[in-house]
Amino acid sequence: QVQLVESGGGLVQPGGSLRLSCAASGINFSSYTMEWYRQAPGKQRELVASITASGARPSYYNYGKGRFTISRDNAKSTAYLQMNSLKPEDTAVYYCKATHIVIVGGYWGQGTQVTVSS
Repeated sequence: QVQLVESGGGLVQPGGSLRLSCAASGINFSSYTMEWYRQAPGKQRELVASITASGARPSYYNYGKGRFTISRDNAKSTAYLQMNSLKPEDTAVYYCKATHIVIVGGYWGQGTQVTVSS
């Protein structure tokens, strides 16, 4: 059974930092591209960052540019999203997703809530 479990979310003040983790099981983690998405209330889910299977090529989209860093540890089957200089508009549920060229739709985690507020 495939499981992606996000953790590390919570309440943080503006300007603060959080590191999200996504622990995978049931897949050959080192073969999957990992992606982080977020969904704010009333908005569509949007891609924030992705990283290739080897970890050699991180990419950032939308609001993920400049303040967020994606990484992975294939030995631990875990992906990370380091978020710095957080703003209230970063408040959202953050999801990780494992994608593979032969897997239609990929696999999603359950999400972790990030709230940026003073």
